Amino acid sequence: MIFESILVIGIAIILDLILGDPKNKYHPTSWIGGMIAKLIPITKNSNYTMEKIGGVLVIVIISSIVILLLLTLDVGISLISIDYVSLIVYVIISGVLLKSTIAIRGMEKHAKTVLASLDQNNLDMARTNLSMIVKRNTKNLDKNHVISGVLESISENTVDGITGPMFYYAIFGLPGAFVYRIINTADSMVGYKTDIFKNIGWFAATCDTVLNYIPSRLTGLVMIISAAILQNNWKESYRVMIRDGNKTESLNAGYPMAALAGALETKFEKINHYKLGNGETSLTKEHVSSAITMMKVTSILFFGIVTIPMISILSLIGWWIHA
Repeated sequence: MIFESILVIGIAIILDLILGDPKNKYHPTSWIGGMIAKLIPITKNSNYTMEKIGGVLVIVIISSIVILLLLTLDVGISLISIDYVSLIVYVIISGVLLKSTIAIRGMEKHAKTVLASLDQNNLDMARTNLSMIVKRNTKNLDKNHVISGVLESISENTVDGITGPMFYYAIFGLPGAFVYRIINTADSMVGYKTDIFKNIGWFAATCDTVLNYIPSRLTGLVMIISAAILQNNWKESYRVMIRDGNKTESLNAGYPMAALAGALETKFEKINHYKLGNGETSLTKEHVSSAITMMKVTSILFFGIVTIPMISILSLIGWWIHA
């Protein structure tokens, strides 16, 4: 299954780069978000322990439903009597499904939407568009901090929407990629430290932190390689990642952010929270274009130097155990 699994990821990446995301009503991640939104109100309780249990159940229930559907699909494909037809169908369907967990073009589209608003000198619209991809309050941000938010989101999304799903697909197949996206989606929706969500969202937030620990650091390292290939400042990328990677409140998000800030020789700032990098704080749309290119190169490199070796090694270990 080594070649088949590698082909599935390759198809997913190519489909995303060419086609991007379908409309929300057809997108599995949108369905997952809809299920989360419907279940969360049921978990509200005056007892914080019950709310925490409810938060666990939301993840367990949705993950169980998705895994069951994927396993049912797998069984259905296996019933095709002609082996090579079954294999082709499996690879194509799996590639399409894995693509739904990956958002390279989606992130590019969101970033360019913010830039388009800035080009029209519509700062309020740019703030509104930025609020779609970041958790912070964007209401009073100036143009520079809006662009900083876009750049930070691109670097963080490189993990959440690209390398993370690939990493867990390499280990657990489609169920791994989808459970990762379920947890990541739940964290983005309810994983806030507020009175409303701090109990319900604690499990999703904790799981997200644990699951992203390795992918975020690997992604930061691959970004440094991307910087070298693209003739950005890879040495500064490495220095800033090592120095500033742990400055963010998130245990993971800072590493790809700092790597990107160093590579672009600039500085990212979230007001009253952190500053990453040594360079200029004056940011332009050229910085965003460079960040999008680096995101794409990082995605392809991660596939080549992380996920392919992982799939190969794990498959060989599995073969050796069952031999």
